[in-house]
Amino acid sequence: MTLKTKLKQIQSGKLSAVENVLAFSKQIATPKSKDLNIFLELNEDAIEQAKAIDKKIKAGTQGKLAGLCFAIKANISAKHMIVSCASKTLENYTGPFNASVVNKLINEDAILLGMLNMDEFACGGSGETSAFGPTKNPTNPELIPGGSSSGPAAAIAADLADFTLGSDTGGSIRNPASHCGIVGLKPTYGAVSRYGLIDMAMSLDCIGPLARTPEDCKLIFDIIKGQDNFDQTTRTPNSQLPTTNHKGVIGLVNIKEFADKRIANLIEEQTKKTAKQHNWKIKKIDLPLDIAIQTYYIIVYTEVFSCTRKFDGRRFGKKIEDTAGPEAMRRIIGGSEITKAEHEGKYYREALKARNHIKQEFEKIFEEVDAIILPTSPAFPHKIGEKISTEEMYNYDTPTVLANIVGLPAISIPAGKIDDKHIGLQVMAPHFQEELLFKLAKNF
Repeated sequence: MTLKTKLKQIQSGKLSAVENVLAFSKQIATPKSKDLNIFLELNEDAIEQAKAIDKKIKAGTQGKLAGLCFAIKANISAKHMIVSCASKTLENYTGPFNASVVNKLINEDAILLGMLNMDEFACGGSGETSAFGPTKNPTNPELIPGGSSSGPAAAIAADLADFTLGSDTGGSIRNPASHCGIVGLKPTYGAVSRYGLIDMAMSLDCIGPLARTPEDCKLIFDIIKGQDNFDQTTRTPNSQLPTTNHKGVIGLVNIKEFADKRIANLIEEQTKKTAKQHNWKIKKIDLPLDIAIQTYYIIVYTEVFSCTRKFDGRRFGKKIEDTAGPEAMRRIIGGSEITKAEHEGKYYREALKARNHIKQEFEKIFEEVDAIILPTSPAFPHKIGEKISTEEMYNYDTPTVLANIVGLPAISIPAGKIDDKHIGLQVMAPHFQEELLFKLAKNF
């Protein structure tokens, strides 16, 4: 059921906000759902909040999302909820305020169900690095759901919320959306406020929605987008949008060197099929995938180290060096090494040069194509607990990190299955062209 269909049911009285909350609560409480380890905390006031919204619906004063239920990744602040980032460092840290995105949703009478599991401090790509145990993939509990927004993706796949919010630093919304067979949007950097998000890498992080369809993601994006006085990186896109002359050309990335050939072939087949239906031309293109991961991780390591200096055990939480797991510590120690005085910032500066080069490459590509198509993940989800090298794990992000490096919007949609494992198709567009993304995603 789409969000618009459910909203019609709620507004017509066929379904109440209370009944919607109770239905999800009952589903969350089942042994099967508990075993998936998706929720870290539930909102005890959800029923009372739903009762108040039902009164507003009867009075005709309800918001645009009245009665819908959502849940958020545990690095997004919600008042009186534990904002743990799935880490022992912040396991007792209670959010003192709502993130701007949470306030926008609550103001439209959506109901927060709770906080969702994730990779610790968003450091990870599989959902396995949480201090509170790995999230399982609802489509196959033996497999990883992807990360770092493992809980937000799994909650949609398991039908435990109408929609969720995650954060995306290098693919952390799109990667689990791909593995769980759902839709996940990484907006343009600056399109959605990050106020209330506990940063992993401040120049890369974005908050975005996960849902069942592109239309559902569009509905939520339209609520949470826009300029925010609490986040100076945000801007209202309408005044910034250039006039886009659509060329009717889709760029298909040559990715067989970086992805499993079966995945690359499936994406190519889907693109050709959809292009034929809509009279698009296809242009084969090359992205700077060879330097993507190296550029991304130098920036990430540096910014993770910077972002985590506040976790010193004095103001809130515990000292991160005493409590964090191996992956978070790998990034902290890596960032500490990169930023040492004797290096004089040369590695970070080189990464910024590479970032600028990548940006220029995209500008050239978008002179010839409207949007870019490539797989979301280059590999199949592995089994939980399976030994994967750090290099292999990092390479999962190869097709997704470029959108974060440049700040582009990108969406992952289900493309089908191979060996009963979900495969995601990713669409990238120029800055602030989310409407084009939604249109293309719907066509696919």
